[in-house]
Amino acid sequence: MQNDTNRNGIEALAFTLGTEEYGVSILKVQEIRGYDAVTRIANAPDFIKGVVNLRGIIVPIVDMRIKFNLGAPTYDQFTVVIILSIAGHVVGMVVDSVSDVITLTPDQIKPAPEMGTALNTDYLTGLGTLDQRMVILIDIDRLMSSADSGLIGKLAA
Repeated sequence: MQNDTNRNGIEALAFTLGTEEYGVSILKVQEIRGYDAVTRIANAPDFIKGVVNLRGIIVPIVDMRIKFNLGAPTYDQFTVVIILSIAGHVVGMVVDSVSDVITLTPDQIKPAPEMGTALNTDYLTGLGTLDQRMVILIDIDRLMSSADSGLIGKLAA
């Protein structure tokens, strides 16, 4: 999200997983869709729900609840798929709900805490504070291209 700043701050799409609120750069978001059935792929990791055909493009769908070990996902009328454009690839991520687009000024963003080896925080860009809200800001490029995701080849530095 570092390159997505302007004089007004960072714009992020806020979404929920369980009781926590997360944010990804609005510049990565292609569209937001309701959750539809997916075609399962044999031997795919559990967090990859399958693929969908989106206007002729086969899009892998990642369930973020499973990816972040946040318990069994439930799919209801609020469940959405955020379609992202990452390093020239289209990827969908299933989230519990989308709340809004937020703008954070640089002083509203705190660095992600160091958790040692207990928790991999490489994909976190920081914690955004907005009134009484705390939004966990995700570097979605880094998360989707991480070795454990294996979705997108390593991004050029």
